[in-house]
Amino acid sequence: MLINHGVPADPWTLGNTLSENPQIHPTSFVRASEFGRYTYLGPRSLVAESVIGDYGYAMGDNQIAHARIGKFVNIATGARINPSNHPTWRATSHHFTYRSRSYGFALDDDASIFQWRAEDDVEIGHDVWLGHNSIVMPGVRIGTGAAVGSGAVVTKDVPPYAIVVGVPARVLRFRVDERTAQRMQQIAWWDWTHEQIDGALADFRTLTAVEFADKYGA
Repeated sequence: MLINHGVPADPWTLGNTLSENPQIHPTSFVRASEFGRYTYLGPRSLVAESVIGDYGYAMGDNQIAHARIGKFVNIATGARINPSNHPTWRATSHHFTYRSRSYGFALDDDASIFQWRAEDDVEIGHDVWLGHNSIVMPGVRIGTGAAVGSGAVVTKDVPPYAIVVGVPARVLRFRVDERTAQRMQQIAWWDWTHEQIDGALADFRTLTAVEFADKYGA
């Protein structure tokens, strides 16, 4: 569903539940972005020209731009995805060289800078967790199942099911072994129907990743 305006809702209070209609906190701003089913955007957030897949949520105080985000992605408070780069090759990196009209200068705004930012997009796979105040820098690809620690600054691509921490982020360990990671991606439970997921909910709660792969894998 294409979203351009906020919808007052907060599923984390007063017993509210999510639905197929995205729920956007009224203090947040969304521009030219697409939200899937059962999605939630918390307070004081900005999402621009991005896609957030089904069941994804961002808890609040988030800034997300030019990002393609998979299903079941968990974005903690304060996480930022694709902060704007500045043209450091110029005589100055200040806004006035490309947001010229805002400063009362004669030249039009420089569209090439905004196009450059849009092309330097971020891609985040399914079932990814971004910890509090983590930052995913422009152009980064984060694999399915990965986890980014709180305060980490991700400057390079992250393999599937890796746990990365630190500044700059480095691989601490992997959530599962390589074979299990491959099997989980083949199962692709994130593409199951709502009813299929509901039917397997007890297994999601009780089985390890290895046990889950053994039960649902080919």
